[in-house]
Amino acid sequence: MKTVAIIDYGMGNLHSAKKAVEHVAPDTTVLVTDNAGKIREADHVILPGVGAIRDCMAEIRRLGVDTLVREVSQDRPFLGICVGMQALMSRSEENGGVDCIGLFPSEVRYFGDHLTENGERLKVPHMGWNQVHQTIDHPLWHNIPEGDRFYFVHSFYAEAEGNADMAGRTHYGVDLAAAVARDNIFAVQFHPEKSARAGLQLLENFTNWTGKS
Repeated sequence: MKTVAIIDYGMGNLHSAKKAVEHVAPDTTVLVTDNAGKIREADHVILPGVGAIRDCMAEIRRLGVDTLVREVSQDRPFLGICVGMQALMSRSEENGGVDCIGLFPSEVRYFGDHLTENGERLKVPHMGWNQVHQTIDHPLWHNIPEGDRFYFVHSFYAEAEGNADMAGRTHYGVDLAAAVARDNIFAVQFHPEKSARAGLQLLENFTNWTGKS
């Protein structure tokens, strides 16, 4: 039986992510765990994340999750979600600057306190449903229409401009990377577990993915 490990480092939407994966892949064992041995044994690995990146990275480093992520993402499908995606970048400007795991070269930016669109003030955080435009052909977009909507909650983002790893783009005052991909890694800024049909399809695609598209 296939196993999906959701890394528990104390900062993530663990329960809903587990339930969503179990729903789309009922024949899969889904573990929420901080046990490095069980994570290494899993066929697929998910890094979730919510909250402040400084707190997330502090726990990731304290528990050795950064080293573990670099290891397991080399040889099996790996999915980062929300702050879990941001943690894979090189650095975030949140809290004056935080070094991240560094699997992607992009930096994470703050939307700003005066974000506008067509003269109207936009609320930060970016919270709610927004269209995602697929910028590459990837197995995780299978059966998801171009421009489908996903659910976002975030105040920081990875830039779209010049982002060679971008797999999906959305716009909220600025263009931002809604998804990035490289080799065995796919990571999303939105919450697939909260994104209804499209999000469940993406999670199902992930459980069926063999990596390195």
